Amino acid sequence: MDTPEDKAPIRVNFGAGLHVAAEQRVDDAAYYQYVGRWSRLFVPAVLAAAEVTDGDCVLDVATGPGEAALVALSEVKPAGLVIGADISPAMLTAARTRLGDEAFQPIATDGQALAFRDGTFDAVICQLGLQFFPDPAQGLAEFRRVLRADGCTALCVISTPDQAPMWGAFADALSRHLPDQRDTIYLSFALADPGRLDHLLRMAGFRDVQVKRETRQGTIESFDAYWAPIEAGVGSLPQAYLALPESSRRAVREEVQARLAEFESGGRLVMSVEMLIGAGRA
Repeated sequence: MDTPEDKAPIRVNFGAGLHVAAEQRVDDAAYYQYVGRWSRLFVPAVLAAAEVTDGDCVLDVATGPGEAALVALSEVKPAGLVIGADISPAMLTAARTRLGDEAFQPIATDGQALAFRDGTFDAVICQLGLQFFPDPAQGLAEFRRVLRADGCTALCVISTPDQAPMWGAFADALSRHLPDQRDTIYLSFALADPGRLDHLLRMAGFRDVQVKRETRQGTIESFDAYWAPIEAGVGSLPQAYLALPESSRRAVREEVQARLAEFESGGRLVMSVEMLIGAGRA
């Protein structure tokens, strides 16, 4: 029999930027296992689309723990600079600690109201962040505003849930237990339509717009290794999962494990993920 607590709406204490709970530190290792191991596969393509090169001043919006910024630094040094912007102080602390480089400067600012003058940057990149913006169009308008003339922006967003099973299967299972949180649960896939992304870039004033589908494959040692960072609660979906009662968490895990069984090979999970890379010139 359900208790009143079981029937009460479950509230998730999302912090700024959604990826880490309010006042919680970022578990770097868990974040890498959950998101970073997939995100980094696409960073070189994003930097190429943004035409990042030696000596550039690059803005990395929604820098998180610095996955894209780390690679960007290797492209712009020794004369260049990477500014990592994020709305989450916890993420910026993690990025500062991880990179520890004078050529990287973390700045707390909202991606929809960037704290920089017009025409400041040679390139603006955004790796797996724009889909979480309340108003992606406003974010892209800000990217355009802070770019110098002829500078490029490039961004990477996740494709549809079925093309990103490591998160799609998890979101599907969670949504059945948290129907009131459905919109937030599926934000990861909010910009999965290439036509919409193309339209948003053009409406923000970008030219030479391109949106490409890119696919990469990765291997995880086991389902337990896949699940371990989820229990750490870094990421919007893991936070929602941890808000569930124990019986529901167990049911979610069992459903996700059954869904991902098709990707098992010799005890390992071998999965592909599709992302969209959009780019445009100021």
